[in-house]
Amino acid sequence: MVKEKIFCANCQYCIVIRQYESEPDKYVLRVKCMKKKWVKRSGEEKFYKYFTVARRIMDDCDSYSPVGEAYPYIKNLRKELPIKDEIYSTKE
Repeated sequence: MVKEKIFCANCQYCIVIRQYESEPDKYVLRVKCMKKKWVKRSGEEKFYKYFTVARRIMDDCDSYSPVGEAYPYIKNLRKELPIKDEIYSTKE
């Protein structure tokens, strides 16, 4: 039996957050798991770069709650997300 891949980006608990840089009005986008399933060895919560979220896969997750059909969504994310960090500003 082939097990389906669990794409974190297709889970309702995978959210995009702002992570502020050294300047208070500059930020980059990061992704985190609201159920805190991504942790470092130190126990600290791990954040992933926004453009890599389409590649984040788990073997097993007891909190996984899909928000739709994964494959068209993931394919589109890989195509549309920027390939590197973009720095945003709260000032216009």
